[in-house]
Amino acid sequence: MAKRTPLESAPYLSADSLSNIFIKREDLQPIFSFKIRGAYNRIAHLSEEQRHRGVICASAGNHGQGVALSAQRLKIPAWVVMPTTTPDIKVRAVARYGAQIILAGDHYSQAYDHCLSLVESTGACMVHPFDDPLVIAGQGTVGKEIIEDCPQVDAIFVPVGGGGLLAGIAAYVKNLAPKVKIYGVEPHDSDAMAKSIAAKDRIILPHVGVFADGVAVKQVGANPFKISQDLVDDFVQVSTDEICSAIHDIYRETRTIVEPAGALSWAGAKAFLKATQSTGLNVVTINSGANMNFQRLQFVAERAMTGAGRECLFAVRINEQPGSLKDFCSDILGNKSITEFNYRTNGTKDAYILLGLSIHDVRDHETFAFKLQERGYVFEDLTENDLAKEHVRHMVGGRAPKALDEELYSFVFPERPGALADFLAVISDCWNISLFHYRSHGADYGRVLIAFEVTSSERADFELHLQKIGYPFRRETLNAAYKLLL
Repeated sequence: MAKRTPLESAPYLSADSLSNIFIKREDLQPIFSFKIRGAYNRIAHLSEEQRHRGVICASAGNHGQGVALSAQRLKIPAWVVMPTTTPDIKVRAVARYGAQIILAGDHYSQAYDHCLSLVESTGACMVHPFDDPLVIAGQGTVGKEIIEDCPQVDAIFVPVGGGGLLAGIAAYVKNLAPKVKIYGVEPHDSDAMAKSIAAKDRIILPHVGVFADGVAVKQVGANPFKISQDLVDDFVQVSTDEICSAIHDIYRETRTIVEPAGALSWAGAKAFLKATQSTGLNVVTINSGANMNFQRLQFVAERAMTGAGRECLFAVRINEQPGSLKDFCSDILGNKSITEFNYRTNGTKDAYILLGLSIHDVRDHETFAFKLQERGYVFEDLTENDLAKEHVRHMVGGRAPKALDEELYSFVFPERPGALADFLAVISDCWNISLFHYRSHGADYGRVLIAFEVTSSERADFELHLQKIGYPFRRETLNAAYKLLL
């Protein structure tokens, strides 16, 4: 069922990092993900009576494919409960293996709750994606193969969602080779395992990130937590930009496009080696999955350059008078390589430029900022500003000539048919909207930027209204990108 995947040397990544980098190619599994290992191991251990009743699981994609394919090969019935927001490519991938698909809820936790309710009515055996000893053991075969193929390994970087893969690899490797370092890698906005280890108890994240959806878990499993607490050496957190840069790196090395969670391992290894200035290590990373939605590639390409430190983003104020734009271009830009150039007037004597610049390293970034300062330009470095990168650089126009009592908020909402209309129906009950920007990234969730006409005296009531609606939001009114460019 699950096949032994190759452990490939990565010459480009090795040269860049000054270490020996190896990639465990779990993206070459039949379902393009390591999840087949744990799913099959769990189902293969069912009794004949349990097989007759069938299996059921909740999944946002990869685990569902593993369960469906395993059930098909073992000729037992299967149900897969998926969120209504699941991209069609993942729904079709599960359907082709013959499982009965049930769409329920806007996110995984709601689908999981519905799945539990169906266990009683169907009598099917629940196959948990990570909190099951047999699933963990199945994922642990990744560690077995790594040790057999690279006995000289110094460190293994493992992507972490619910913790099944991390626990399985750590349990096997630490038993046979206790000196090998095991590092868990999580996105900054989905770091439930690292926070749980620090708290010495399983915590529940109030929200999880929407980009690396394969590891977007609010609470890790009890079994993975217990194992990881004892055996994992440390954790590395990475940003969305760093994940995008890692996707680009892996494409350059293998000509394979992995999903965000699939690039997490290399993103963490890259960040760790840079931060610690370690060299000469034998490092294993894991391409854990390649179920990438085609629509997400534009977003990945945009963010890969900043994640690699190859692009900087600035908002620069110039005087709104004849010749000022020409002077800026000739004096500041010269022969620089421009990735973005948006000019916006705000109806006053000033105008702002949103400028993206291709750079080689952090020194180029600092040199350009110093040049702006030296020439007397007022500017803001927006390179690490998510509002600027996700919304502002895709918007046109400027601030309305007449000042408004305005508050700006960013939201995420489930990406399903009718979701935008539903969102607007509940969000604009009592306050006028003065700005609206929505952009799909081909993910399970959409991102929206909205300005409302809200006075300072109304803000407390307004935010109480937003909390009751239940969509995750963040106030952006004080964000530099908004203050300068919108």
